[in-house]
Amino acid sequence: MQIRDADARDLPFLERILLEAYNWSEQRFTLDWLRGDEMARRYLDGFPGDGDLGLVALIDDAPVGAVWGRALPADRAGYGFVAPDIPELTLGVVPQARGRGVGSRLMAAVIGAAEQRGIRGLSLSVEDGNAARRLYESAGFTVAGRNGGSDTMVRWG
Repeated sequence: MQIRDADARDLPFLERILLEAYNWSEQRFTLDWLRGDEMARRYLDGFPGDGDLGLVALIDDAPVGAVWGRALPADRAGYGFVAPDIPELTLGVVPQARGRGVGSRLMAAVIGAAEQRGIRGLSLSVEDGNAARRLYESAGFTVAGRNGGSDTMVRWG
């Protein structure tokens, strides 16, 4: 597996991963819905911007997973917003590559990239029942708040 920096050319794949993240439990959302939802678009529009970071995992040169963090302003906060200088992560792996350590490797790599850049923390939102919570907890994320049926988690650098 290779991991490389994500850039604007990866937006179609990031869009697919965002849809996978939204549909973590079952097919609840469509690509058309995602493209039309103002909140969902915050995670993609203008990527990469100042303060953003992102990585793509590849197996045999094919993208299989991605993680990216958006440093969103308070007036355009995402679901896992903590502060404007704390990038909010989205992480996902295509179904056929799950259970192979892709998510763990991406998480470790994005934490390392954030530390190298002097970013003071990372945040995310995780819905109740999402098995990815175990990955987040093992990476040092702790609950910082609650919104409906989701926890906002943060990992301080």
